[in-house]
Parts: sequence; structure tokens; C-alpha cells
Amino acid sequence: MKRHGHGLVLGKFYPPHAGHHHLVRTARDRCEKLTVLVCAASVESVPLADRVAWMREAHPDVRVVGAVDDIPVDLTDADVWEAHMAVFTAAVPGRVDAVFTSEEYGEELARRFGAESVLVDPGRTLFPVSGTAVRADPAGCWDYLEPPVRAALARRVVVLGAESTGTTTLARALADHYRGRGGIWARTRYVAEYGREFSEAKLAALRSRWPGAQWEDVTFTTDDFPLIAETQNAREEAAARVGSPVLFCDTDSFATTVWHERYIGGRNPLVEQTADRAVHHLWLLTDHEGVAFEDDGLRDGEELRPWMTDRFRAELTRTGRQFIEVTGSRGERLDTAVAAVDALLGAGWNFTAPLPEKR
Repeated sequence: MKRHGHGLVLGKFYPPHAGHHHLVRTARDRCEKLTVLVCAASVESVPLADRVAWMREAHPDVRVVGAVDDIPVDLTDADVWEAHMAVFTAAVPGRVDAVFTSEEYGEELARRFGAESVLVDPGRTLFPVSGTAVRADPAGCWDYLEPPVRAALARRVVVLGAESTGTTTLARALADHYRGRGGIWARTRYVAEYGREFSEAKLAALRSRWPGAQWEDVTFTTDDFPLIAETQNAREEAAARVGSPVLFCDTDSFATTVWHERYIGGRNPLVEQTADRAVHHLWLLTDHEGVAFEDDGLRDGEELRPWMTDRFRAELTRTGRQFIEVTGSRGERLDTAVAAVDALLGAGWNFTAPLPEKR
């Protein structure tokens, strides 16, 4: 099989999928060096930086560069071709020996680079998927997506509430419900509350020095909370990379901002910043009314539950987060939550349309 010096793969990767990765890996195996050029238009809803990062993670052994290309495609217009080539050659200066595509325009693109055209699976028989198909139905194309893209597209649902209001019960029940749908949904993940694990470790450490220590003897500092928030974010990201199109979280870094008020008083800017970096799509606030308080050895704030519920509600409202409140029996809460999550999934992913193409 002929080998080439410098190969080029060019595309939108909006978003990247298995067909793209097959093209890149094929080109990599046939070239001494390979450049992948990611071209994004300003109107598109996935940032160029994200697409470049995703491609670099999937292909650490090739050079991946990005360029903004706001010129509509018209394969019949020589002036439009020249405008695109100005973008391409600015991003990839120097000699290109082979251009690898799965597209009909591959021959002309290669000619303009003074390179050989190499077509790879133009009929898309190996991976019957396209960027258009992924944007229309990410869940239906889930198996064609790499972990970082799945993590970016997964709809993240947070269950939060005051102590002993059924947040863990509801989050686990939701994960079980969607796993029961089978297929890709069987991979649905649940992310536990790291703050509880952190608290258990604090109590255990105290008891190692003082065996009779109880929960009320444990103290927190403001510096504990950024660690809790960062770890929660990291665990959610890891779960989203291997899960289904929906992820359920038992509290999140946003909830940690209110827990900081509960235990320390006031706000911690580092926790606020961590919460703002996390991306979630729906919050389910569990009401304390009608739920008996159960002291499991790590709880001591039954009288604070109304205050906590009010603070969560106020902060969710103030920050413009999409949320609903769940009340009633355990079954009623689950039914309400499932309806809200189904509505979230049914609303789709709202990719903006790419620039028009004329072929």
C-alpha cells in the first residue's frame, strides 16, 4: 500500500463520530505525518476549541489544528473555492502530499493542494453515520461517539434537597428506571454525593484519634468545600463519558454552595466558580414536607430543613437554573421526575444549523 509524506484530513467534525475517526486512523496509517484540520463556522453551536480538544484526545499521535471558516460551501463557484483555500492554507501551510476524504469534493480539494486524493469508504458502509444524523438524533447515534463527545452531550439531571428528603432514593430510582429501557439506556449512570463520602472520612479520621467521637464533633472549614465541589464535578465527568444520554447526580457542585452556607455561613467564591464551570440541564428539588427525618449518624439538622429547601429554591431561581419541585409519595415523586426528564430528552439537543452547502 502506498505511503505518503504529509497527509491532510479536513472537516467540520460537528460533532466528530466513528466515521471521522476511521478516516483519520486510515490516513495516519498511510502517512509519515498527518494533520487534521477542524473548520468551524461561527453560527455553529459547538465551539471550535471543543472539537479540536475532542479530536486531539481521540488521536494523540496526529497534529490537530483548528480554523474558523465562515464561508458557505459552493462546490460550483471557483471564487468560493479560493476563499476556502485561503483559510485552509493559512491553517496548514507547507506541502500536502495526500488529502484523505470520504466526500465527492475530495478530488478537487486535493487538486488545489497539489496533492493526491485518497477516498476512504465514500459509501459509509463501515460506519453508517454522519454529522447531520448525530445532530438530528444524538441518542440514536450514541454508539458512534467517543467518550468526550458523549460527556458533552449527556443530559445531566441533579437531584438536590435538604437532609433526609429522599435525594439519594430518587436519584437511584431514576437511574434504575432508565436502565430498564434497555439498549444504550442500560448504561445510565448514577453519581453519588461526594460530600457524604467526605463527611464519612472526616468522622472516621476523628474516631481514629477519639473513639467516642460523634457526628456533632466533626468540624468543617471553608477550604473543604472547593475540594468537595471539584471532586463532584470530576466524578460526574467520568460517569458521563461511559454512560447513556442521561446522567443522574445526587447533588452537585451548585448544591455545595448552599451546603457551605449551612455549615460555614456565607459564600465561598472558589465553590461558586467550580459550580459555574459544571454543565447541568435539570434540577429536581426534593421537598421536606411529608418525608420523615431519619438520623443515620451523619445528620443533625432536622429543624433546618425548611430553611435549606427555601435556600435551594431561591438560589436555583436567582441563577436561572431549570428546576422543578417534587412532592408527594415516593411513587409520585418518581413519576413527576420521569415526566420532567422525558420532556428534557424530548426537547432534543438544539444544534444550530451549519452554513448552507451547494453541491
